[in-house]
Amino acid sequence: MKNEPTLQQTRDIKVIAGFTEVWCAGQQHTGRQQHTLLQGMPPLLLCPDCAAFLDYAAKKRMNCPLDAEKPTCRRCRIHCYAPQQRALVKQIMAWSGKRMILRGRLDYLWHYFF
Repeated sequence: MKNEPTLQQTRDIKVIAGFTEVWCAGQQHTGRQQHTLLQGMPPLLLCPDCAAFLDYAAKKRMNCPLDAEKPTCRRCRIHCYAPQQRALVKQIMAWSGKRMILRGRLDYLWHYFF
């Protein structure tokens, strides 16, 4: 990533990273290795496919043209993801969100419902 991420970009990237890490572990993907996404962020344990998806998602978030008034991706008027990745992120968010909420991550209710 070229530019230093803003605070909002960093938050959004951390959210999708958490969801993706839960998804990767829960789906029992093989070949999981440590993957560093942002400087200062702890490494994530991801398979190569999930790491590639997360790099794609972070790149799209960093290049979002709506940074000043960025809504959640579900409510965005511009859909940056390719159709295949958009379907995958919906699947990841739905599956992981339920598990994270059940584990006490109530702050993710916002991302799950909105």
